[in-house]
Amino acid sequence: MATATQGEITEEQWHAWHAFYAMRRRLDHALDAGLQRESSISAAEYETLVALHRTPGRRLRVTELAVAMGWEKSRVSHQVSRMEKRGFVSRTSCETDARGWWIEMTTEGRRTVLRAMRGHTEAIRRYFFDQLDEDQAELLTELSARVLSGIEGGSVHR
Repeated sequence: MATATQGEITEEQWHAWHAFYAMRRRLDHALDAGLQRESSISAAEYETLVALHRTPGRRLRVTELAVAMGWEKSRVSHQVSRMEKRGFVSRTSCETDARGWWIEMTTEGRRTVLRAMRGHTEAIRRYFFDQLDEDQAELLTELSARVLSGIEGGSVHR
């Protein structure tokens, strides 16, 4: 691969970036379409339900849910409002904070996420892991950790 000067990206690097970007977008689209088709929920609903499902008591404050999902608090609030209308979550007052609310998964939310998880897991296996051998999956894990470290300001070893 050709070496670029600081601030430049080589033609080979652009090729790698475009291939990665196209793969990520198409994978996201395929997974989202599968959730819609098989479970009638959006990726955002699924992500919210999974975050609640993984939490003891299946309830979080909006701020905690935002942190768990890596979203802005206002985005989570809007998402929760839409999901409350569908019966997936409910808001209950927080006994220690008169202005605060717990976001709790309902029985319908639990049924929905459990049903969606089966199909979503199968789609991840089929579209992603079936395309990689064990060494490639391990390398991808390492590469992902390096990129995340760079984003988070950690040191990246060369």
